[in-house]
Amino acid sequence: MTYWTLNAIFLAPVAIVAVLTVVRSRRRAHAGASTSAVSWQAVLISAAILLSLTAVFDNLMIRIGLVAYNPDWISGVFVGVAPLEDFAYTVAAVVLLPALWSLFTPLDERTHR
Repeated sequence: MTYWTLNAIFLAPVAIVAVLTVVRSRRRAHAGASTSAVSWQAVLISAAILLSLTAVFDNLMIRIGLVAYNPDWISGVFVGVAPLEDFAYTVAAVVLLPALWSLFTPLDERTHR
């Protein structure tokens, strides 16, 4: 098993939830409902900030020996000393949390903003 295989297990459900969120918000918009769907621009800004922080702190943790990776399981692509695979969890959180928030916010609450 590689770290990308492990990441795929986590990222696949995230992608499904994100697609469901987009489909649901489009259906509500076509039905004339006043919805506030996920602001993907805000997600991208948050992703940039959190990925930068992940790069800094993961590099620090790896450099001081707090975390180590099996070299046979990594892709060999690095950001500093952090393997690229390390950033998948940040991407998952940045996409999943607002998508779930949107899916579980009742329509009534969205229309009264």
